[in-house]
Amino acid sequence: MATLNMAYSITSGALEADQAALAVVSNNVSNANTTGYTREVATFEENDPITLQQGLVGDGTTMTGGVSQRDPVLEEDLQQQNQAASATDSRLSALDDVQEIFDQTTTSTSDSTSTSSSTTGGIGDDMTSFFDALSSLESDPSSTTLRQSVLSSADTLANDFQNAASQLSAQQSSIDQESVSIVQQVNSLTGAIASLNQQIQSTSPNSDAGTLEDEREEDIQQLSSLIGIHQVTTEDNGLSITTSSGALLVSEGSSYALTTGSSDGVTHIYDSEGNDLTTDLASGGGQLGGLLEVRDQDIPEISTALDTLAYDFGTEVNTVNEAGDDVNGDAGTAIFTLPTSSTGAASTISVAMTDPDKIAAAATGEGSSDDTNLLDMVNLQNQTIVDGSTPTDYYSAMISTLGTMVSDATVNNTAQQDSLTQLQTQVSSLSSVNLNDEASSLETFEQSYEAASKLFSTLDSVMLSALNLGVETAYSS
Repeated sequence: MATLNMAYSITSGALEADQAALAVVSNNVSNANTTGYTREVATFEENDPITLQQGLVGDGTTMTGGVSQRDPVLEEDLQQQNQAASATDSRLSALDDVQEIFDQTTTSTSDSTSTSSSTTGGIGDDMTSFFDALSSLESDPSSTTLRQSVLSSADTLANDFQNAASQLSAQQSSIDQESVSIVQQVNSLTGAIASLNQQIQSTSPNSDAGTLEDEREEDIQQLSSLIGIHQVTTEDNGLSITTSSGALLVSEGSSYALTTGSSDGVTHIYDSEGNDLTTDLASGGGQLGGLLEVRDQDIPEISTALDTLAYDFGTEVNTVNEAGDDVNGDAGTAIFTLPTSSTGAASTISVAMTDPDKIAAAATGEGSSDDTNLLDMVNLQNQTIVDGSTPTDYYSAMISTLGTMVSDATVNNTAQQDSLTQLQTQVSSLSSVNLNDEASSLETFEQSYEAASKLFSTLDSVMLSALNLGVETAYSS
């Protein structure tokens, strides 16, 4: 009887184990489309053997639970790649917005026989138009209409300098606001991760925490898309997370919020101890890193070049005009209003001259019909007056630099996104639910359950026969 009871126990355990395993498969299938869910695999453990006179006898198996199929090393690689891809993506998007500021406008005209297009607008065209207006004035230096055309083209150029500078500043302000929003999201996620750490360490310090770990990993992946991070596994299945530069964000059940503040009109980001992390975060990865790189490096580079162009161009034009005589024989005055240095020149340049007669076309003492000084002004177009380059060449180089930034960011982003996709595929092949695999597991466990059920029925009949010993008992298989 003892042996029959052991057989009953082993068979009952097998039924329970198979039923639990079927529940794991069912749960996988139910969560096949759940974002962040990690496939679980049923695990079995041999029960402790029973000691009899004959020796040790096996006591069957127990399904110890579903174990999530995750690879911590692969997941951390994915986090690192995610933050790199997010950084290049956000930088590229911001640079595209910067490039739009300097995009020229193409217009099309057509008649009954053909269609043609021309490119208009932009600071480069404005400078060309200014010099063209000066050249036209050479034909009739005393013409008020032609003189007014020079001032109008100068005003258009100054306005476009101001507009470009204003839009660059607006881009920086927009990035400032977006940075504050990202910091708020970071703090929300680090708080959630710390809370999940507490739950995991409390409920599953030495084993898989299932959906709690899924939630934590999902939050960490979101965090890595926002900011560059490093993570370290701690005791009891916990985690510590720092920024790429080492500032503490999460330590097991505690989170450490970042703060923001304005310094010199620009948003800076500080850790929980008040240390300025802005420079480190700009090179640390994540969406925040890409945006800060554009705000603090790319836009200032373009803004400085634009200021240099506005200042050097305006200064040279003023110098030449001040060297000649106007229509009335008076000494020429400045055409453009400029600051005392190139800093901020593009945002403040304006046309100081309101009277077209003040344009000093003549050389000093040569009379109003002379155009010698005007010719000197026209020749500035081909002189290296802007940091060793002609005005148009300098502007073209600036636009080329911006184009190179965008091109490099595009190439880098494509490469990073490709690597991210490869890692996501690797993680998915391990952790995502494959319905074909689940169908195979379902069939295996169903067959095992049916076999155990059959054995249980057989044992039930044998037990019945034993209890009715000496009495003929019918048995059907």
